[in-house]
Amino acid sequence: MKKQFLLLAAILLLLCGWNAPGTFAAQSSNTDAQHDYNLGRYNRAVDALNASIAKSPGDASLYYLLGQSYYELRDYTRAISSLERAAQLSPKNSEIHDWLGKSYGRKAEATVFLNAMTWARKAHHEFEVAVQLDAQNFEAQRDLIRYEMNAPSVVSGGDDKALKHIDALEKVDPVQGQLARGEFFQTKKRFAEADAVFSKLLNSNIAKAGVYFEVSDYFRDRQDVTRMEQAIDKAMSVDADDRRLKFYRGVLLTMQGKSPAEAEMDLKSYLSTVPDNSDVPPHALAREWLGKLYESLKRYSESAEEYKKSLLLDPQNKDVEEAYKRVQRK
Repeated sequence: MKKQFLLLAAILLLLCGWNAPGTFAAQSSNTDAQHDYNLGRYNRAVDALNASIAKSPGDASLYYLLGQSYYELRDYTRAISSLERAAQLSPKNSEIHDWLGKSYGRKAEATVFLNAMTWARKAHHEFEVAVQLDAQNFEAQRDLIRYEMNAPSVVSGGDDKALKHIDALEKVDPVQGQLARGEFFQTKKRFAEADAVFSKLLNSNIAKAGVYFEVSDYFRDRQDVTRMEQAIDKAMSVDADDRRLKFYRGVLLTMQGKSPAEAEMDLKSYLSTVPDNSDVPPHALAREWLGKLYESLKRYSESAEEYKKSLLLDPQNKDVEEAYKRVQRK
C-alpha cells in the first residue's frame, strides 16, 4: 500500500505540473493583479487581490486568481482555501474545480499517508466535477485521465476508468484523445503502441503548437532526437513566437551535443523572459537541462549550481539530486 501511495504522490506532482492556460482568470475584475500574475509577480498579485476582496467579497474571479497565485507560490493550503471559496461562489465553473483538484493533489503529495489518501480522493472528485461541468475543458479531462491511469484503485484510480475517459475524450476532440491515449501507452510501457500514436500525431497537420510540444516531450523521453526535432519544427511552423520554443530548442541542442553556446543562450533566455508558471515548462526543468549542458561541457561547478537551483524548485527530483552529487565529485 505504501508503495502505491508513493507512486500516487509522484503522479499528483506530475499532473499538477504545467498545463494549457485557463481562461477564467483573465476575467478577474482586478486587471492589475491579472497583469502581475501574467508576469510571474505572484506576491504582488496576492496583495492586490486581497485588497480587492475586502471591497468585493462576493467576486469569485478574485478568489480564483488568488488561489492560482498561491498555487504558483507553492502555498497550497491558502490555494485550497481561496479556490474552495471561489467554487462556493461559482459552483458551475469547470476551471475552478480543476484548479482545486490540482491543489488537493499537491496537498496530498506533501502530507502523511492516511491524510494524503483523503486529499487524493478529493483531487479525483474535483477533476470529475470539472469534466462533468464542461467536456470541452481539455485540461481537466487530461488531469482526470492522468490521475486514473497512475493512481491505485484504493484512491479511485484504475486503467479501466482511464480508458473509458480516453474514449469519451476522443469523441469530443480526437487530437486530445490521441494525446491521452499515447500518454497511457507510454505510462504502461507499451512503447510500440505509443510510438504509433505519437508518430501519427507528428505526421498530422494540426494548428496547435502545444500538440507538437507534447509530441516532442514523448520523443525526448524516448531519446529519439530526430523525431523530437521534427516535432519542434512543426511547432515553430504553427507559431514561431511561442514562448516555449526557447526551452525546447535549448533541450534539443543539448541532446544533440552541438551548438552549446546557442543551447545555453536559449535556456538562459527562457529562464529570464518566461515567468515560472503552470502553463509552461517549469524553471526547475530548464535549470536541470542547463545543468546537463554544463556537465557535458565539463563545466562542473556551473553544472552543480544549476542542479542545486533546480532542486530548490523541485526538491523531490531524485534524478537531479543524483546528478548534483555526481558533479560535486568531479
